[in-house]
Amino acid sequence: MKLDILAIGVHPDDVELGCSGTLINEIKAGKKVGIVDLTQGELGTRGTVETRYQESANAAMIMGVHVRENLKMRDGFFKNDEDNQLKLIKTIRKYQPSIVIGNVLKDRHPDHGRAGNLIADACFLSGLSKIETEDDDGKPQQKWRPAYVLHYIQDWYHEPDLLIDISESFEQRMKSIEAYTTQFHITDKSDEGPQTYISTPDFLESIVARARMFGKRIGVKYAEGFISEKKIGIRSLDALIQNET
Repeated sequence: MKLDILAIGVHPDDVELGCSGTLINEIKAGKKVGIVDLTQGELGTRGTVETRYQESANAAMIMGVHVRENLKMRDGFFKNDEDNQLKLIKTIRKYQPSIVIGNVLKDRHPDHGRAGNLIADACFLSGLSKIETEDDDGKPQQKWRPAYVLHYIQDWYHEPDLLIDISESFEQRMKSIEAYTTQFHITDKSDEGPQTYISTPDFLESIVARARMFGKRIGVKYAEGFISEKKIGIRSLDALIQNET
């Protein structure tokens, strides 16, 4: 299946927290969207591999994504090395996305930055014809390089290069995040088990606050921010958000 957009997260729930509003926007516009999780989140303090798979499937259904798969790299210990680059190159060539959205390049959680650089490197290398890969049926894959690689903003504050209005998809976005019932403070029962950085009510409140802050900067209610190492252009000024201020 060829995808318009492939979103990649090192942990199940990274994509939901970082760019699910944008994905929902694009799905509603008729785009084909997929998600790839690099690890199973097996080092997470709360939940299990099995619950993370169920939660990620539920979140994918809420967003309406067309495909989701897990590359089963080692949570916490994966490296940006040849083996993992080839795994990701094979996946990029499989789906041939025009746009890849992945983890930020530097962050509080070392997995995030390491994954962001792995994603950026794999997207470039995937466009080299002398790197040979095969699909699951053993057939040679064609080279493929996405036109754009964007990085969603995670824990640390980064100045975004691009802000996308997610006001109309915000409630659906939050439902996709809340699908991870073992990870976040959804109900009072969420207090059961050890508390973590992301399991307190304050964490989800900060996610909402950031969307409001980004939205305010472009004159809308909610927005998501992205970093691009490549300059972004538009074909018409009609693409600009028109605010009467």
